[in-house]
Amino acid sequence: MFQKIIQACVKMVNRWLPDPFIFAIILTLIVAIIAMPICHQTPIEVISNWGGGIMGLLKFAMQMALVLVCGSTLASAPMVKRGIGRLAAIPKTPAAAIALVTCISALCCWLNWGFGLIVGVIFAKEIARQMAGVDYRLLIASAYSGFVVWHAGLSGSIPLKLASDPDELASVTNGALTEVIPVSQTILAPLNLIMVVVVIIAITVVNALMHPKGKDIVTVDPQLLVEEPVVPRIKGGTPAQRLENSPILSWLIALMGIAYLIIKLGFQQGSFDLDVCIVLFLMFGIIFHGTPMAYVRAFGSAAKGAAGIILQFPFYAGIMGIITGVGAGADAQSLGEVLSNGCVAISNAHTYPLLTFLCAAVLNLFVPSGGGHWAIQAPIMFTAGANLGVDPGLTGIAIAWGDAWTNLIQPFWALPALAIAKLDAKDIMGYCLIDLVVTGVIICGGLLIWAM
Repeated sequence: MFQKIIQACVKMVNRWLPDPFIFAIILTLIVAIIAMPICHQTPIEVISNWGGGIMGLLKFAMQMALVLVCGSTLASAPMVKRGIGRLAAIPKTPAAAIALVTCISALCCWLNWGFGLIVGVIFAKEIARQMAGVDYRLLIASAYSGFVVWHAGLSGSIPLKLASDPDELASVTNGALTEVIPVSQTILAPLNLIMVVVVIIAITVVNALMHPKGKDIVTVDPQLLVEEPVVPRIKGGTPAQRLENSPILSWLIALMGIAYLIIKLGFQQGSFDLDVCIVLFLMFGIIFHGTPMAYVRAFGSAAKGAAGIILQFPFYAGIMGIITGVGAGADAQSLGEVLSNGCVAISNAHTYPLLTFLCAAVLNLFVPSGGGHWAIQAPIMFTAGANLGVDPGLTGIAIAWGDAWTNLIQPFWALPALAIAKLDAKDIMGYCLIDLVVTGVIICGGLLIWAM
């Protein structure tokens, strides 16, 4: 019965899910049509809000691209890849391989979403290259499923913003927050860590059980997974070539970057924010690749995986512009405010985190960006949470989980993984739909317990 449900989900997704770029265009049209009657936006206002959204998140788009590319480049370092090759030889059955890919990907995504996403896919490809009879689609879906713990981890956008500038917090939340919320109350809170562990265990077991049997297994020719050979280091040569292949230069610049992080985090009491994640993975990537030119080549290769995000992010920023935009009336509300206020209206102190999570999950289908959620929900949800007496750390982590949960069926963030795996979104989303249901039950239960 379980296998029949899985195959039905796979077939349904294959039939109905279009290319992610088409998906983004359709979502744009849906939001535009909804905003006009509900928020009383005229067509001109909708188009203006859409265009303004495209222009308003270019900085954040650059941050997201750098997190992905720097994490990907680190994951492709020879030292990391050798470790991946040894790990890939451990599982002896397809189910064990699926379970190990899921667990490794989830743990790495918790550390850093870009690093985890790419490590998981590279690991899945290496297993497919070494093991016969394992379903390639499910391998890649398992690698992507670990992404569900991203925003509850060390690179989660919402928790890191809560740990940042108090003046910005006060401004964005309309005075509801005047002090930073440390990660000890969000990412590293005991109940959040328990939820992360339970979610990882659940998707590991479920993914292993989903492995198809017999004729339903889809494998891949191992020869198609052979990667380009590493360019050997040039010894001697011209002065320019010696500089390009000098590990001393790599170490010097990387040590400068690490020293900066030590000063910022240790002596200036800075926060572990998105920029710190970028610098951290950039510098360790330079060290692990050995020479400046080795890093340049790896970075260029990794940048190809960011093409889908770079293309689609402006369109999702445009969707966010429509959702946050208002009409000309004095009492006009944005679509995001309508949804958030509807959540607040039916909440009490115990159900508020759960409903906040569900509200964020719905918004994530249209705005798959932690920064976008912050812009839409922070002014409303933290004020309402404070009025209800809900811990702001819990409000933040509820938004973060909602922002991560529906990524399982939002193909936007799967684009880098699919580019590396050479698959389409429809090849993996059927399996991810099952994970969505399982993890949703766990997260909802965890938030209800946390609010007690």
